[in-house]
Amino acid sequence: MKLTSQEIEIVEILEKDARTDLQDVAKMVGLSYEATVTAVKKLEDAKVIVRYISLVDWTKIEEHPGVRAMIDVKVTPKQGVGFDEIAERIYRFDKVQSVYLMSGVYDLSVIVEGQSMNEVANFVSQKLSTLDSVISTTTHFILKKYKHDGTILEAGNPDKRIVVSP
Repeated sequence: MKLTSQEIEIVEILEKDARTDLQDVAKMVGLSYEATVTAVKKLEDAKVIVRYISLVDWTKIEEHPGVRAMIDVKVTPKQGVGFDEIAERIYRFDKVQSVYLMSGVYDLSVIVEGQSMNEVANFVSQKLSTLDSVISTTTHFILKKYKHDGTILEAGNPDKRIVVSP
């Protein structure tokens, strides 16, 4: 889909902050409010803007014991459908948050969320690894997020040491 420069600006603005008021977006891109609303509707209908989401730092919420893992998956693609069929089978599982086709040693990168490491491990061993096309998996548990989708979640402590130079 070919977008105008103003439509691309709208997408960039809403990607950074989906709560930006459309009156403000209109001013930022130099369109009328009505033209901006029409453009956003067009982008939503074309699935360029798929969904509006909030970025939540779940580590700050004690009642949320969730565990996330990145799983590298090596698969055998099928004739005529390539990786699409196995990717669809994988993303249909409730625990799966994201699936990406990757270059390199592994074919798919799968983000999984569960209540515990054991729950994620059971998902990998009982559901994911048992799929026909799956050759192997490597699971990496996410211990801490520092930055997600361009947003720094927790700025580090500033270095308070005194600079010493010769």
